[in-house]
Amino acid sequence: MPMKPQEQHVHFVTGRLAEHAVRSVVKQVADEFQFEYSISVLPITVAALITPKWLLRHLEIPDAATRVVLPGYLQNDLDSIRSNWSLPMDCGPRDIRDLPVFFGKKRVRDDDYGTHSIEIIAEINHAGRLSSTELLQVARRMQEEGADVIDLGCTPGHPWLAVDDAVARLVDAGMRVSIDSFDTGEVARACQAGAELVLSVNSSNRQAAVDWDTEVVVVPDTPGDEKSLEQSIDFLSQQRVAVRLDPILEPIGCGFAESLQRYARCRADYPDAKMMMGIGNITEMTDADSAGLNVTLLGICQELAIESVLTTQVITWAQSSVRECDLARRLVHYACKNRIPPKHVEPNLILLRDERVNEFSVETIAALADTIRDKNIRVFNSGGEIHAVSTGVHVHSPDPFETMRQLLESPVGESINASHAFYLGFEMAKALTANTLGKQYEQDQALRWGFLTREEDHHRLSRKS
Repeated sequence: MPMKPQEQHVHFVTGRLAEHAVRSVVKQVADEFQFEYSISVLPITVAALITPKWLLRHLEIPDAATRVVLPGYLQNDLDSIRSNWSLPMDCGPRDIRDLPVFFGKKRVRDDDYGTHSIEIIAEINHAGRLSSTELLQVARRMQEEGADVIDLGCTPGHPWLAVDDAVARLVDAGMRVSIDSFDTGEVARACQAGAELVLSVNSSNRQAAVDWDTEVVVVPDTPGDEKSLEQSIDFLSQQRVAVRLDPILEPIGCGFAESLQRYARCRADYPDAKMMMGIGNITEMTDADSAGLNVTLLGICQELAIESVLTTQVITWAQSSVRECDLARRLVHYACKNRIPPKHVEPNLILLRDERVNEFSVETIAALADTIRDKNIRVFNSGGEIHAVSTGVHVHSPDPFETMRQLLESPVGESINASHAFYLGFEMAKALTANTLGKQYEQDQALRWGFLTREEDHHRLSRKS
């Protein structure tokens, strides 16, 4: 039976360095969530260095405690630690500033999160210019990133004589393949080799499509020509050719809004038909990072029951589009299924800025300078400035060069050798990036870039069992 709030007594464990911050944040959380608390400040500077054996020797838990919250760095050791005490034990967040989220109500994704209904067709642009080895490597990478179908984009005016060999090679490697060409001979050879979808068919090549025995994507003769789209649909349906409908998405400034309306009308006119949206005209032709655009476009597809998207990743700002679409289709499926906004659900799609930024106050950082007894240097962000703290030292500036200058002229400056200076410069560069973009900075931790995050080795702290 859950405890009543007034019956809870949560005991927190920390090291000396974080004591001031822990006491400040815990008091706020305890007041908000109505529980009693106590805090053990163990005789160690940094909580990240605590090991299970050391903890067993030094931790004393008050009799009133009903739950213990350990530092987040002990998460991997939690099972062995729990075996030594009968009380419920959890690891809190590594950053004490995240404690309110740890105790608060958070949206928990359903167990089936990740299911999706949108198929990703990933185009390899000018595929015929690649060697067989290069083509297979690119296709495998796209498949690993989430592509369901590999689309071979051909080059108009330059027939790909070996297209059948290329298709067969990918099919033999276990891949599903589509062909993107208006050259009917090129398409016929690709279909015979195992291509399962043809992009695209209109009045110019629909007669040839009758002989391909392959599903085709039907498009209008020109964007906005809905009559020609209807005529090609009718013709191919009468010939019993499997079709997928694409009214064509136009770039912003060239009819984007009207083209979205055409997709809605197409879905209303053909409620049971398969549909596809080629989204590259937006992601490739808009001066904006592609992740947000892909989420929005796949949200439109999810609501209109458009079951497949064709994406490209040619231009620099769209070169992770396949992975973005894979994450986005899961997010929009979850949002539409549960009829909720897609917020606080998929952190891997938040790339440029962080979901939240928690900074220690300047007063807390200054208090740390009075607490520290060693010459190690800690780097923090607060108030748009980069702070460096050591024993009796607290310097800060918005400019990392100025912060470093002050540090070198401080009492700990003589202890900074070339290797240490390089490390501090690297950390301050990260801190400046975080200040510039509105990201969370924590020393010796990688900045978070969603699914693009590159984890870092720890260079400042080490633990020994």
